[in-house]
Amino acid sequence: MTTGAITPKLFTLAWPLVLGNLLQTFYNLADMFWVGRVSDDAVAAVSLMFPLSWMFISTAMGITAATIALVSQHVGAGNDRRADHVVAQTTLLALVVSTALSALGLAFRYELLTLIGAEGQVFVEALAYIEIIFLSIPLTFLFFAFRSSLQGAGDTKTAMWLMVASAGLNVVLDPFFILGWGPFPELGTQGAAVATFIARFAATAAGVYILLRGGFGVQLRVADLKPDPQILKKLVGIGYPATIDGWARSFAAVVMAAFVARFSVAAIAAYGIGVRLMSVSWSVAGAVGQATATGVGQNLGSETPDRAVEVTWKATAATMGMLAVAAGLVIAFPATAMEIFISEQAVIDEGVRFLQIVAPSWAFFGGVMVIQGAFRGAGVTKVAMVLSFLSRWIFRIPLALVLAFAWTITVPGVGIEIAALDYGVSGLWVAYTTAAVLSFGVAVVWFSRGTWKDGVIATDRHGSTAD
Repeated sequence: MTTGAITPKLFTLAWPLVLGNLLQTFYNLADMFWVGRVSDDAVAAVSLMFPLSWMFISTAMGITAATIALVSQHVGAGNDRRADHVVAQTTLLALVVSTALSALGLAFRYELLTLIGAEGQVFVEALAYIEIIFLSIPLTFLFFAFRSSLQGAGDTKTAMWLMVASAGLNVVLDPFFILGWGPFPELGTQGAAVATFIARFAATAAGVYILLRGGFGVQLRVADLKPDPQILKKLVGIGYPATIDGWARSFAAVVMAAFVARFSVAAIAAYGIGVRLMSVSWSVAGAVGQATATGVGQNLGSETPDRAVEVTWKATAATMGMLAVAAGLVIAFPATAMEIFISEQAVIDEGVRFLQIVAPSWAFFGGVMVIQGAFRGAGVTKVAMVLSFLSRWIFRIPLALVLAFAWTITVPGVGIEIAALDYGVSGLWVAYTTAAVLSFGVAVVWFSRGTWKDGVIATDRHGSTAD
């Protein structure tokens, strides 16, 4: 990414990431498709669990962001051995953190489900699902470490092929475990989680083997797994804002799910399906953002910051164009999109409202994600974190409270009353769109200031690098 025409190289780097992320989304859509054949309660349970499980998994975003920043900048500076050392420390950190999170989630699973608002049969279905998902967290973290290590070195295709195999396995296993096809027991929502666990295990085992073997730009060396406080500190220092960023996103999704749960089972089910359709935009934008992070990191490592700027703007424009087309299709045929997953008319009607209001924001949402990727590639993860907080906690959540619910506050000593608009669940959907547009404007202005161009590794005039 440091020489030659930017657009074809960016495309070469991005398309495997886009396809890999879309396949990850396909995991979730396949789960929802087959769970929709069980009951509305099962769909509602999986819908509520998606943001909760992602709240734990999103911790891996910090490790991913730090790894891409350090590996890409070392590779751009020509120091491949140093990049290998970062890969080993990333793997070590991923194992320790994911094991702790898995144990924490299992220990407090009942309290978490109660907090999010799961009740009755929805609670029972959600519990069966989330217990298996928590067990799979270490597998997810290790795969994130594998993918980000190769991505920093510029190899995005290897992880993509593993995702193809993993997603295919998940899709094949889903109906057997969920509906009890053949000799398998009918496990319902738990079956969806079991299929996901098996597919993730297969992909992670292959990924670790590939890293150990080497030959893909970086290599996991067993001798490097000895804790290196300096590198671990650097990984945590760069990564913790991205982890907080992930928590801000996922906890905001949990809060929004809890808001939706105050209305009806139909609203919860529609939200779950709508968010999974919306996750197509996250998949595309997140993948291009990751490719942008690699391009920005390598160009800062080779001391060509103006080229890093060009990478970012071209990636942003292309992403927004693609998502605008996808949103147009969904807006034109919203009922058709919903009917793929469920036949209940109440759920379809609510889902149509969701898509018609939220889909126009996909391009803006995607633009923010690409610009955040550029900040992460530069190692300036705090700015990306702040943008997530702005989008969700300064714009979306307060707007949702004002637009969706009925309440009135009287200002003491003044006698002025502030009243919510009480638009119902549609107010939640409007909050999504408004927040995306506002946060995109902030992201563009912040990136244009250029305060991110220094990078996170020191390079002397001979090209050697040190953290």
